[in-house]
Amino acid sequence: MANELEAQVQLLEAQLKKLQKNQPKDQLSIIVFSGDLDKVLAAMIIATGARAMDMEVKMFFTFWGTAMLRDKNKSPKGKDFMSKMFGFMLPKGSTKLKLSKLNMCGMGTAMLKDLMKKKNVASLEDLIATAAEFGVEICICEMSMNLMGFKKEEMIDYPNLSYVGVGTYLSDADESKIQLFI
Repeated sequence: MANELEAQVQLLEAQLKKLQKNQPKDQLSIIVFSGDLDKVLAAMIIATGARAMDMEVKMFFTFWGTAMLRDKNKSPKGKDFMSKMFGFMLPKGSTKLKLSKLNMCGMGTAMLKDLMKKKNVASLEDLIATAAEFGVEICICEMSMNLMGFKKEEMIDYPNLSYVGVGTYLSDADESKIQLFI
């Protein structure tokens, strides 16, 4: 009887260790697919809020979201025609993003930015700076960059920035308590 009880306790301890080992990290993984101002604002607010709560945060920027990370003051050389066209058609940096709804030729975007200023809501640029201070990691999808013709030399200077593939995001997401797609 004692041997049976001891064997059951050992089995339960082994199962508990396995469960604890597979426990997700206190981490948030966000895919930022959109390049719309309101959606990127939401992603950055959630990211900085999570960091303020001591969660690790990893943001994976892909497709249209990558345009936000372009530095408006950088112009890399040696782009082919299609890359130049994408660069011309897509916003260059966070200050050029438009609203997903009610943009009204830029008037809606201007109204939102003005309202945010009046209500003391941090701008997207301030949120990016706060995210950098807080240690939010930004990963840029290399495939999306290649498709759109973006170069590493034209991206913003950000302390926790890396260029990765989808496998990195999937690995991060697998370890995360929370995954979001914005």
